[in-house]
Amino acid sequence: MNYLPTSIEGVYIIEPKRFGDARGYFMETFKLAEFRANVDPGVEFVQCNESMSTRGVLRGLHFQKGEFSQGKLVRVSQGTVIDVAVDIRKGSPTFGRHVAVELSAENARMLYIPRHFAHGFIVISETAQFQYMVDNIYAPQAEATLRFDDPELGIDWPLPASELNLSEKDLKGLSLAEVRALL
Repeated sequence: MNYLPTSIEGVYIIEPKRFGDARGYFMETFKLAEFRANVDPGVEFVQCNESMSTRGVLRGLHFQKGEFSQGKLVRVSQGTVIDVAVDIRKGSPTFGRHVAVELSAENARMLYIPRHFAHGFIVISETAQFQYMVDNIYAPQAEATLRFDDPELGIDWPLPASELNLSEKDLKGLSLAEVRALL
């Protein structure tokens, strides 16, 4: 696998090697020892999750506060999304900056998002199956949402607002200034 650092420390794009022939393909999507050697030496994933969404669904930007913060390794097994990680690490020189990466079944890329980041994605194909491993349990009492369209973030979502489909929770997300005060 190729482990590509991004413009924000700790966030990595991971490209598995795909071996194919007329029957299809094979690829390894995770090897603990290799991941620890190249990305995060202390990671211990404790849960795998999957969601299915249709075009225009925007999920996020979600995070868990404090000791319940989650590191995530995300991938798309069907369809295409634009995946976004926003640095909300207290005192970080890149606080409020984001990384946006196209993840698809075709490109097989994955994104590693360390703890203390807000995370979300938007589906740009007709449907998308999104899978992610997390290194901490889900804790509803620690859950929060950073507003996806906060102008301070400057995220260029690839679909117009009229095509977006968000949950009520995501529509009521906090501004970056509110998140900063929360930490």
